[in-house]
Amino acid sequence: MSAESSRILVPVGESSTIRNTVAYAIREARAGAEATDETPADADGADETPADADGTDETPAVHFVFPARGRAVDAESLDDSAQAERLLERVMVWAREDLGYDDSEEAELDIEIETAVVGTDRYLFSPGDFAAVITEYAAVAGLSRIIVDPEFQPGGSAPMLRPFEVELTRSDFAVEEAPVERQTSRTRLVSRTTIGKGIATFGATYAFYLLIAGSLSLFNLATGGLTALLATIGFANITFVSSPSPRRTALRIARLGLFVPYLVWEITKANLSIAYIILHPDLPIDPEMRRFRAAVWGGIPVTTLANSITLTPGTLTVDVGRDGLDIHTLTGPARDDLAAGGLERAVRFVYYGRAGARIPTPTERESLSLVTAESTPSGAASGAETETGADSTGEVTEAGGET
Repeated sequence: MSAESSRILVPVGESSTIRNTVAYAIREARAGAEATDETPADADGADETPADADGTDETPAVHFVFPARGRAVDAESLDDSAQAERLLERVMVWAREDLGYDDSEEAELDIEIETAVVGTDRYLFSPGDFAAVITEYAAVAGLSRIIVDPEFQPGGSAPMLRPFEVELTRSDFAVEEAPVERQTSRTRLVSRTTIGKGIATFGATYAFYLLIAGSLSLFNLATGGLTALLATIGFANITFVSSPSPRRTALRIARLGLFVPYLVWEITKANLSIAYIILHPDLPIDPEMRRFRAAVWGGIPVTTLANSITLTPGTLTVDVGRDGLDIHTLTGPARDDLAAGGLERAVRFVYYGRAGARIPTPTERESLSLVTAESTPSGAASGAETETGADSTGEVTEAGGET
């Protein structure tokens, strides 16, 4: 793909350089539009239709795409769709301003401007996950060039930008970083954010060190403090994307204290059920693989749910992919418990509070599907917000019928 292509995709997120990146993308698309206007007529005297070598429409276009990190399941779900809509509205205003739509001469340029939210039907964790939804959207929209904001933070984590760009370059698209001026970023050594991250990192590291040491001797206290201090200096800003809230953290720890006895009870019941099956002469098992599109997101909540399912005998989380959790179920009752959504609601209670636990069951949401050898991940077209609802709902409804 040519780096001069005027069909451009720009992944967007809150950053200090997003405005300049928008302006650069519009300039590149405008240059393509002007070049198209100057295309000479063909031998028959007719103007050539802008197209690439294989006949694909080359009308200049810029698509601004926001990769979602959460999915709205109910009215009080914690997702970033509202943030995405606000940002995309601002981006559209900037794009129209840069195109000079108030200027009749500039308005004649035929440049397509679109915005979309992608990844709302998937778990986006790794740089590869974010790159996959971006490239899938680009392929469906017929875009051939990706311009990356140098301050773009996929997943809300700055260290992911470089591996994200590496994943993009493995595709067939032309990928470049917008050559915009970046503000010198100097993090204040002492601020509310850095103090919060530092205290949390130091406390967690110090407590873990003393727990492993198994002693509160003066030597362990001193070496533990030094180790925690070095870990805080080196990793506080990486460990936490934002400053942890003491109130929210305390509430989650308190709710976790209620969750643990519930999980132990579920494990006990499942153990008794598995013991009965093992002792039964007919060994009544009915193994199946199910894909569970759970209503939790983020690394820690999803890990908690996946491990809780694995700890419960009869169910095993085999994989966590972009389309949900792949769970091996040993018996019909184990699948019934999974479909009832008890563990899912419990995990939501820990991280989102009582309001988060008020959610339809996986059966009612039709979020469980049978995994077969022919099962494939969601198509690229389901990545765009405008198409996700129809496509993914159709797939889940069909699978729900099997459930």
